[in-house]
Amino acid sequence: MLNKVREPASPSRVIASVFFACVLLVGGARLSHVEANDAAFDAFLDEIRVEAAKNGVRPEFIAALDGLQPNPDVQRLAARQPEYVKPIWSYLTHLITDKRLRLGREKLAEEQMILAQLEEQYGVPRTILVAIWGVETNYGSNKGYFPVLQALATLGYQGKRAKFGRQQLLAALEILQTGDVKLEDFKGSWAGAMGHTQFIPTTYQGYAADGTGDGVRNIWTQPHDALASTANYLKVSGWKRGLPWGFEVRVPDDFDFALADLRRLEPAAFWRARGVQAQRGARADKLSYELSDELGDMAIFAPGGLRGPVFLVTVNFKALLRYNTAPAYALAVGHLSQRFTETARFDRSWPMTDRPLLPEEISVLQRALNAAGYQAGEADGILGTSTRRAVRDYQRDANLVADGFATPGLLSHLGVR
Repeated sequence: MLNKVREPASPSRVIASVFFACVLLVGGARLSHVEANDAAFDAFLDEIRVEAAKNGVRPEFIAALDGLQPNPDVQRLAARQPEYVKPIWSYLTHLITDKRLRLGREKLAEEQMILAQLEEQYGVPRTILVAIWGVETNYGSNKGYFPVLQALATLGYQGKRAKFGRQQLLAALEILQTGDVKLEDFKGSWAGAMGHTQFIPTTYQGYAADGTGDGVRNIWTQPHDALASTANYLKVSGWKRGLPWGFEVRVPDDFDFALADLRRLEPAAFWRARGVQAQRGARADKLSYELSDELGDMAIFAPGGLRGPVFLVTVNFKALLRYNTAPAYALAVGHLSQRFTETARFDRSWPMTDRPLLPEEISVLQRALNAAGYQAGEADGILGTSTRRAVRDYQRDANLVADGFATPGLLSHLGVR
């Protein structure tokens, strides 16, 4: 038998064969990766089932985990970094809009009976409760659409939020068992915050309250329960009846901004001795205007540095920080609550001409400060409390105004631009 002579393969056939082989290899690698992720997720859910059973959750509620898959939208949102950092004045402008003010005033009128009851019972002003409701979910119109169990399971099985997700998922199963919420209503934000005023499951377990008297704490579809829960949480967090959250003040030109630290609470006499005076237009009541000793210990908050509004904040501001640890959030809630009944805005303008640092610039700043011996924390691109404190310490040592306000000019001063 004669051997048949093979024709040489054409370049296109060679390329096609190589491409097909690569596709098979890459596809197989991707499939193996997906299968590994699925296996890790399933193993995580098995661990949760065992732990939930030990915690007393009955099998019919544990079965709500069956069929869950990781939600890629939750993974994307958990991992994202903002493209830019909003300065506080943009944050406030975004939250305190004419529409939100109008709707808030309508809610204050519509819900005046329950709000009066809650104010009497818990000592938290109705305007604060409605402001939180407005900031968190726009008065219930944006409560989140993510199934809570799926969102928390996605967070819990891997990543930086795994410990949080696991803890909250176990708590969520216990909540489901109470009967306070139906599985189809058990929805919230991608991070598991739930209901009209966005409680995470463990906060719900510890502080949710029944505002309707029906024996159910339904913060998902019953705003009265959500408002009662918020009032209860703020009271437990240290809210003091009759005190403002804070007010705008004037400071002398030679004020030591190293004192502008939310951890430093001092009596009114301490601030009066340093020339701090309440702004007339920011008067919340006669106590704030007089900078009275009855206000208790207070801290200076200067989110815009020397050039922006400066505030004295009371222990009630600290209670708002228990609700959300971002000082900008607490300021937004406090200011929105005032705007419901007052027309006065901030007396001092924000330094809007200052460009905010981009996340990558903040990371450069953090690395430079750490290298120089200032404890700015992880170079995560977030201008948090530790970074602001490091900025202030550097400014002080460099004979700059130590207001903790970071600008592109500060990068130049550090020699990293």
